Amino acid sequence: MDASSVEGFWNDRDKAERILKELKYWSHLIETWAKIGEKRKDLEEFGSVVNTEEKAEVQEYEKELGALEADYKKAHLSLFLNGPYDKNDAILVISAGTGGVEAQDWAEMLLRMYLRYCEKKGFSFSITEKQIGGEAGIKKAVLEVKGMLAYGYLKSEHGVHRLVRLSPFNAKNLRQTSFALVEVLPVLAEDEGIVIDAKDLRVDTFRSSGPGGQNVNKTESAVRFTHIPTGIVVACQTERSQIQNRIQGMAILRAKLLHRLMEEKKEKVEELKGGYKEAGFGNQIRSYTFQPYTLVKDHRTDAETSQVHEVMDGDLDLFVEAYLLETAKPKA
Repeated sequence: MDASSVEGFWNDRDKAERILKELKYWSHLIETWAKIGEKRKDLEEFGSVVNTEEKAEVQEYEKELGALEADYKKAHLSLFLNGPYDKNDAILVISAGTGGVEAQDWAEMLLRMYLRYCEKKGFSFSITEKQIGGEAGIKKAVLEVKGMLAYGYLKSEHGVHRLVRLSPFNAKNLRQTSFALVEVLPVLAEDEGIVIDAKDLRVDTFRSSGPGGQNVNKTESAVRFTHIPTGIVVACQTERSQIQNRIQGMAILRAKLLHRLMEEKKEKVEELKGGYKEAGFGNQIRSYTFQPYTLVKDHRTDAETSQVHEVMDGDLDLFVEAYLLETAKPKA
């Protein structure tokens, strides 16, 4: 029976669309495994009759086998994306760290890297906030990413990212170290467990700043939310309408509150285990070295590559996969 035809299914449209989205994902996964099984059977039959003296036949067999292995690896990895929010859309907040214009340039480089990664994954995305740096780069950017498993794939990027290179902003072209913070948050629906009491919220409106259309800077369309109990502040000003900025701002606030709850739970467990270390700019998750050699290394999984330019062009699968496999290991 089709779930969408059940009486009352569409009473809550947002919830109904989430259910259909998840059903589509599981149907696709089942179909993928079935195709892998069929292809494997065909290859076994082909392999039993292939003439090893015919170079063309061997190359065709190896090509098909490589494609099968790639399909299997991708389908197998998706089985690890079973967290409560892994199938949700995601919000990335990229903030320049200490280092002035150098750090702001690094933040913009990271934004470009994630835009390229989203393109490769087929995710749709939009930049909902962008604070331009005074001389170059960005102070902060908020990126909303939509697609099945968007949060599941991107959650590995949460943390401090460290850059080492010869600075283009230094007259002596000295080696410079810069930092940027990447926050990755799941987009939550209003019924997904995070309830915000109106009395705990202070809402301020103000005029948007920066480049924009005719309406920008002329009306108080920008909105700032302050969650009084936690002190979390979220501002949204990219939309022309104050209503749209309110909707976007509340979505980010719910995501930040969820992340705070998840971190508090994690810190409590680590504290009881005696191994908790406060997160900070000294605890980078990944380092990107451009000079005197090229190397990108993830300090959580030890995954590394010398292909730094490919990584900056959005080739992050090595690090995402290593993180998912590492976090899936049973804890001692």
